[in-house]
Amino acid sequence: MSTQPGDPDIATPASLFDLSGRVAVVTGASSGLGLGFARALAGAGATVYAAARRVDRLTELARTDSRIVPVPCDVTRDADRTALVDRCYAESGRLDVLVNNAGRPGPPQAEQETDAEFHAILELNLLAGFHLATYAASRLPEGAHASYINISSVIGLVSTAPIGGASYAASKAGTLGLTRELAGQWGRRGIRVNAVVPGWFDTEMTDGLFGNEKSAGWVRRNTMLGRGGRTGEVDGAVLFLASDASSYMTGQTLVVDGGWTAR
Repeated sequence: MSTQPGDPDIATPASLFDLSGRVAVVTGASSGLGLGFARALAGAGATVYAAARRVDRLTELARTDSRIVPVPCDVTRDADRTALVDRCYAESGRLDVLVNNAGRPGPPQAEQETDAEFHAILELNLLAGFHLATYAASRLPEGAHASYINISSVIGLVSTAPIGGASYAASKAGTLGLTRELAGQWGRRGIRVNAVVPGWFDTEMTDGLFGNEKSAGWVRRNTMLGRGGRTGEVDGAVLFLASDASSYMTGQTLVVDGGWTAR
């Protein structure tokens, strides 16, 4: 298939989503949504550099698909970020897809957060993705195309009090603004930048939310589909944005929340 998005020889639905020959990076890939993203992109044919701090989990993930390459990485460290991108180019000669997924929540109550804690959340959830994207863009050869996907949250769109948190909301709202700005700056260079906004999913990050009937009921009542997200239900959105199926799409926010923010 063609490696240039939008070429006329891309004809069949299957070819639109085919990532054969592409190279992707997924951060925060050791668990939760990130693990699913890595599997989905590898399943579509990409070589996936799965990055996270928990090496044992990455190694286990890599055993499930030979196209997944485990990379120990703390994205808050500049040296780790540059080493991640440099390794892609050293081993594969390219980096076509970047999924900025690594992140964590902060305290739910604003008055419980210290300045240091607030800064740490922004550093991981927002600044790390910005620096990783800018370094990846600096390494992209002239004439090459790439798709960068930032993972935000419904908490970046609407208040979800009493669940959420000020630092987390700020970081995820900032991710959406960053997505639009980078898309505007890099579009003519062939770099598409989009964001995915997941709703409520039962992952390590939401530990306890679905195990408690009161909070699980809150999710069901306020979601149009009447349930939380299921494993794999964000993967299609990431695959769409990574592939030629979205070749004329940039600066956009794709919400996958069961209708939570549409109420």
